[in-house]
This record gives sequence, C-alpha cells and structure tokens, in this order.
Amino acid sequence: MTQPKLSRRSALFAAAAAPFAPALLTRPAFAAAEMKGAATPGFNRFKLGAFEVTTLLVGSRTGDKPQETFGTNATPEEFAALSAANFLPVDKSHTFFTPTIVNTGSELVLFDTGLAPQAITGVLAAAGYTPDQVDVVVLTHMHGDHIGGMAGDAGVTFANARYVTGAIEHNHWSAAANEGFDAKVKPQNDKMTFLDDGGAVSPGITAMAAFGHTPGHMAYMLESDGQRLALTVDAANHYVWSLQKPDWEVRFDMDKAAAAATRRALFGMLAAERVPFVGYHMPFPGVGYVEAAGDGFRYVPTSYQMMLNG
Repeated sequence: MTQPKLSRRSALFAAAAAPFAPALLTRPAFAAAEMKGAATPGFNRFKLGAFEVTTLLVGSRTGDKPQETFGTNATPEEFAALSAANFLPVDKSHTFFTPTIVNTGSELVLFDTGLAPQAITGVLAAAGYTPDQVDVVVLTHMHGDHIGGMAGDAGVTFANARYVTGAIEHNHWSAAANEGFDAKVKPQNDKMTFLDDGGAVSPGITAMAAFGHTPGHMAYMLESDGQRLALTVDAANHYVWSLQKPDWEVRFDMDKAAAAATRRALFGMLAAERVPFVGYHMPFPGVGYVEAAGDGFRYVPTSYQMMLNG
C-alpha cells in the first residue's frame, strides 16, 4: 500500500514536536474533577404570542415496577414489547412534576403548585419570580402533587393570589375525607373561583373538561395572537405507555374508562390540529406534540419550534 506523503509543513511540525512526545505521553494527571451527578435544568421559558410560558421542574423520581401503575390491564408480554420498542426498561420508570407559569402581560398565572412549598418557591426563584408576584393559582385537580405547594409550616405560599379550579372537582373533594385537600385547599375557599367546561381563567386561558383521572380534572387551552398551547396536565401520565396505548389503564385514574375516553378525545384533537402541549408528567421540559399512530398516538418532543416565537 502506498503511504501518504507528508507536506513540508507537516514534516516540519512533526520534527519540532518529536522532542516533547515522551513528556506528553507521560504527563501526570493533576487533580481529577469530581463527579457532579445527573442534573436537569429547573425551568424552560418560551413565547406564545404575547404570552410568556415557563415550565417549572419541581421534582422528579425513579420508581420500580412501572406496570403496577401503567398498563395495568395489559399482559406483561405486551408491556415488555412496547417498552422495548421505545428503548424503555420494564423494571423502572422516571416521573417528572412540572407546573407551568404563564405571564399574560397583565397577570402571572400559575398552574398547580407541585409537591411542597420549598420546591415550587425554589424553582420560581430560579426562573426569576417571587411567590408574592403570582396573581392567580389554577388548581387543575386535587391530587397531592398538584396542591402540595399551596401552604406549609410557613403559612400560605401565594399570599396575593386568587384561586381558580373546576366546580365538579372541588365539590367532589369537599365531600370526601382527604387530609391534603382539607389542609391546603379549604382554607383558600373564600379566594376561590369555580369553573365549568369552557370557563375562562382570564382572557386567552380556557378550561377544557378532561375528566377521568379525577372526577373534575381540567385541561386548559392557552391562546394568544393566534398561537395555541394546551396544558393537558394528567390526562396522560406517560409519554409512551399512556399515549401509544390510550386504553391502557393507569392506577391513579379514578374512572379508568372515562380517562381513556379523555385521552382519545383530547390528544386526537391536538394531533388533528397540530397544537403543542405541556404534560405535567412528560419528560422535562414537558413540551411536545402528538401525531396519530396506529391505534394511539406518538409523542414528538419539541426541539426549537417554541424558540421561533421570539
């Protein structure tokens, strides 16, 4: 085989470097950098028309035995096959908790409060907000990972806010024995406004009935300057197991048949109209699209689309 010829410049460089080659090969490492551990950014911000939308990661956790939660009516073989097709392990899952804050230009509207006050206030601070700036807190439903940040040992977290929630949802939990609801939500009843399907939180923010996960679970549609974004919350709890198989049951859905019907209707609309959405438990930053695929939907995470909004 013919050897490649060195240019005159390459030959001169090789000759000049030759005396230093042994030293370079034997140069000792000084101090190894410490391992930092896995990390995920705490917030993601983008424009939606005249609105500014920020998703807030208030926590995440790894769990074992995911089929005890997702696809409980599927066979182990079906669950394993779908997981393998999507490069997912069958023995572990990772859950994200992502409230959303929307600056409409006239109000700062927070959708859900996470698990604990210190988590939501910490990520709000990282995103440049203080709790007293929040004008409206929308409670999409009353599960603990959505109402947990409302109050704690230091008192009410959002002292200047009014509260908005679905009437059906509030009525259900008012009649139930639930320690979290009684401690966090009931004390704010005098500041609470109740919505039904189609009700407005403020101009450009509309409630959409998405019942099943809880009796009055609400999704919300944001619209500004002709741009739309849906907050689907817990209508789908996993980007593969709940979207590709919308009829697969989820342990936390209180009415499993209604939850499946909601997934088909809501995500069918988003797929047909090509509307992006934020999912509370989708992989952070939680923003994506869905397309119809087979008997369900395929999740398409956003890349730079939302950055183009200015």
